[in-house]
Amino acid sequence: MSRDVITIRRPDDWHVHLRDGDMLAGVLPYTSRVFARAIVMPNLSPPVTHVAAAVAYRERILAALPAGPNFTPLMTAYLTDATDPGEIARGYENGAWVAAKLYPANATTNSAHGVTDIRKIDAVLARMTEIGMPLLMHGEVTDPTVDVFDREAVFLERVLAPLMVRLPSLRIVLEHVTTRAAVKFVEDAGPNLAATITAHHLIINRNALFQGGLRPHLYCLPVAKREEDRQALRRAATSGGAKFFLGTDSAPHPVKDKECDCGCAGIFSAPNALEVYARVFDEENALDKLEAFASVNGAHFYRMPVNRETTTLVRREQDVPREVAMVRPFLAGEKLGWRIA
Repeated sequence: MSRDVITIRRPDDWHVHLRDGDMLAGVLPYTSRVFARAIVMPNLSPPVTHVAAAVAYRERILAALPAGPNFTPLMTAYLTDATDPGEIARGYENGAWVAAKLYPANATTNSAHGVTDIRKIDAVLARMTEIGMPLLMHGEVTDPTVDVFDREAVFLERVLAPLMVRLPSLRIVLEHVTTRAAVKFVEDAGPNLAATITAHHLIINRNALFQGGLRPHLYCLPVAKREEDRQALRRAATSGGAKFFLGTDSAPHPVKDKECDCGCAGIFSAPNALEVYARVFDEENALDKLEAFASVNGAHFYRMPVNRETTTLVRREQDVPREVAMVRPFLAGEKLGWRIA
């Protein structure tokens, strides 16, 4: 492989927020031009809790697609305390959705309807285990007595570890891991647990939030953690290990909703995510591992074929725009050393 040209199977994004309405139309082209498939988050307002809502949302995404490469949105169900196991199974079996998302109530954007206690959905999780349906977990507790920087580690102990004892065959993706503890937990677990890693958590640690003043466009949930955690994420992503794969968690909010008294959580990385990942793999001397992370591992975990098309990146400088679609992209105003050919 050349150090200046990389050709990989076309990648997939296994965690993205596409929003709806005008925002969907504005941000969708940045995901669809690069990724062949994407796991679409269901935390709309109101959330996607029923099969009909998932089908309708998928149709709105397809209607908003620009001309260009083929793109397949993979829909997900939003779990609540009142979710019906039969509805979840029906949607999975007829292809309306490919996974179900667990948001602890009030953990992040539009999660007020999320699960208040995981034991309340035991019947749903048991049914998912029976049919082989993956559970996607926002891995944080929302206990106000737990420090925001410790919420992922506490989630592993209080929620995820007991769940895996109760339902060892349940297939789980721990999404957007941010800590060394989470990396080790996933590595030590069996084959039914995997994790996504974002581009931004590979670049920033928690210091970045405060460099030169409060940086609202670097505020996301889970928040960026310590430098030792960032380094653990980089080692995991570039290791070639099959348990870790690409999930941008690209989450757009208008600039005005980020730069306000109570700014929204989310980093919009879709315009340059693949190039940022390439930068990280280059810095870690692991360009030969990029294809597995971006294009293979996730497909294998979801039991889907890898993409036959290819994508080429070249070592060529590009400027990251200050604003696109009313949103400030990740690393806005900076330069990247890679470009999609």
